[in-house]
Amino acid sequence: MSLASTTARCPIDHAALTGQTGPTGCPISAGAAEFDPFADGYQQSPPDYVRWSREQEPVFFSPQLGYWVVTRYDDIKAVFRDHETFSASIALEKITPTGDEANAVLASYDYAMNRTLVNEEEPAHMARRRVLIQPFTPEALVEHEPMVRRVAREYVDRFINDGKADLVDQMLWEAPLTIGLHFLGVPEEDMAQLRQYSIAHTVNTWGRPKPEEQVAVAHAVGNFWQLSGKILEKMRQNPDEPGWMQYGIRKQKEYPEVVTDSYLHSMMMAGIVASHETTSNGIANALKLLLQHPAVWQELCDDPSLIPSAVEECIRHNGSVAAWRRIAMRDATVGGVHIPAGSKLLIVMASGNHDERHFADADRLDIRRDNASDHLTFGYGSHQCMGKNLARLELQVFLEEFTKRLPHMRLAEQRFDYVPNTSFRGPKHLWVEWDPAHNPERANPAILQQQLPVRLGEPSKQTVTRPMVVERVTRITDDTVLLRLVAANGQPLPKWQPGAHIDIECGDTELSRQYSLCSDPADLSAYEIAVLRDPESRGGSTWVHDQLKAGDTVRIRGPRNHFRFDETAKRAIFIAGGIGITPIAAMARRARLLGMDYEIHYSGRGRALMPLLEALVAEHGERLHVYAKDEGQRADLTALLATPHDGVRIYACGPERMLSALEACTAHWPDDALRIEHFQTEPPTLDPSKEHAFEIELKDSGITLQVRADQTILSALKGANIDVQSDCCEGLCGSCETRVLSGAVDHRDVVLTRGERDAQDRMMVCCSRAAGDKLVLEL
Repeated sequence: MSLASTTARCPIDHAALTGQTGPTGCPISAGAAEFDPFADGYQQSPPDYVRWSREQEPVFFSPQLGYWVVTRYDDIKAVFRDHETFSASIALEKITPTGDEANAVLASYDYAMNRTLVNEEEPAHMARRRVLIQPFTPEALVEHEPMVRRVAREYVDRFINDGKADLVDQMLWEAPLTIGLHFLGVPEEDMAQLRQYSIAHTVNTWGRPKPEEQVAVAHAVGNFWQLSGKILEKMRQNPDEPGWMQYGIRKQKEYPEVVTDSYLHSMMMAGIVASHETTSNGIANALKLLLQHPAVWQELCDDPSLIPSAVEECIRHNGSVAAWRRIAMRDATVGGVHIPAGSKLLIVMASGNHDERHFADADRLDIRRDNASDHLTFGYGSHQCMGKNLARLELQVFLEEFTKRLPHMRLAEQRFDYVPNTSFRGPKHLWVEWDPAHNPERANPAILQQQLPVRLGEPSKQTVTRPMVVERVTRITDDTVLLRLVAANGQPLPKWQPGAHIDIECGDTELSRQYSLCSDPADLSAYEIAVLRDPESRGGSTWVHDQLKAGDTVRIRGPRNHFRFDETAKRAIFIAGGIGITPIAAMARRARLLGMDYEIHYSGRGRALMPLLEALVAEHGERLHVYAKDEGQRADLTALLATPHDGVRIYACGPERMLSALEACTAHWPDDALRIEHFQTEPPTLDPSKEHAFEIELKDSGITLQVRADQTILSALKGANIDVQSDCCEGLCGSCETRVLSGAVDHRDVVLTRGERDAQDRMMVCCSRAAGDKLVLEL
């Protein structure tokens, strides 16, 4: 393959090559040649270690590892989603081949680790998953909450008055193991051995043991295998006892071909590792991360209702499962890179969780991040971790115990070390210290009785709010006020891009309204929104105008953006009507800073009633065209947009009548030239006499649901315990956008462009429906 042809296919810097080539003949970059997941840099922070890859070469071949490495969010999710092309069969394969002597040791123990839910393929995988999943549902896990709380309390009691502790040694290793054993239904008498064997299993599968270490590791793994078998036999004597393993034994009687003897043995061993080590590491990582950010830790202690969202953010930012593996069953393309059949892939979820393309300001720890639960730490699709909600339960309870009883806890001076491996990570030790004289329970023993509700399986966007203080309210026209909002905790606010909006909770009601940000995105000390008093208001604008004043506290969600500004366009035409100028103002400012060719067409009832007009005139000069109705001026949109031009984007926000006219006079433009932001819509209603029932197949989850004529797709999904982000439920905010794989969509939202609707590859499940009898969704 010539360098010229390779350069056309590979997104790498060919000016800095090593002279090596990969399996496809593609030159290997210096970063790819140096990649070593067993190096200390990867162990300390996988996202930082592969930052270069996310930015420059998101899919590369590692000659040291012999794997293709995938580091961006969308590419990782695509690999997880396509389980037919990318098989999970190598997920438990030793990443470092074992020598003959160690193999002989394993054979002497009759070690025969079989397929488990982690590494088996269809159709066996989904059949077993469906049979065995019930104990992992949020509803079933409720019965384990008292046990989790009891274990957490007992371990903290042991060192609460010491003033110093290694949380890993004294709690975070054993406590989750104890909980895991209870959940599995395993007796506790072999706990010390299980701890030793679990580490050995990790090193054996995902680590790089030296030749002289492999034999010792093999003995430990063999003993782990035999002990698992002995415990399983004990369980068979009492199959009606509580526990997931006993549940599996009972299910074996109903489905003997699905839940086999060999599978139960493998499931036993894998279940101990999965319920123990990943959760232990996850809690240690979360506490380490929070204590490294004292202001965030204090905020969590002051407002423990944030614990569920903090758990999701900690799992995203510093999860215990850094990477997973797949093998390509056929030739494929990932991130524009050709992957030959038979190739092995290391998919670095920890890197995807820090991808700025999906998580704004991704390196920042933000326990109010409204899409934190989009993280990939639990995987995605049909192989998503079954135990995810058990891990969430433990993390929430443990964080509640520590924030309640040791809010004054701090990290001691130390270096953090990790067991070198590609996939699982957590510190070997976590030393903390505090002054026992300041333990809150000494002054107020009643705090030990306080208990917060555990929340499992709730999408972040619905539950996470950010308290903001109204710094000032400025009347900018007779019927419009400009609100300047600052964070209640005084911290910088999350980054945002022009076109973004925030949701404001209006008072004590459940009313929530979306308002576009119109301030400078570079100013993260405050958000500004302009709010028009709308005579047709359903409560939002009236509440803002009549109730809010400087010094008040409000709660917001976001920012989020479904009206994105394309910075690569040749030219931009901005069209605004009245209060619709708010997102346009931020976009136009960005266009000016970029040196882009642009013009603004702003219509209103009169200059005195046009928000932000004075600032726009000063900032944009002759590029701004003003049409004031009381001066007899009116924008001629048909003439303005008569001739389509390549590379031109039209951005519009304003009254529905104006937007409808724009859609008509741009019908001859390219499909995605016009981008519209609606700031009002009618709540969707369903008339069962005019609707029809249909079927939705959830491709990634492997289930099929019926949607009644009087039911939205969103409600059907929630009824089946499928996590879907949602907010406005009016087809206005875009939160519930879902990929459509097949079937015709009856679009009823006001978010998608004409081209996006025609493509029939996405929909808003809160309001849109099937035009036919069936839809296949990427869920």
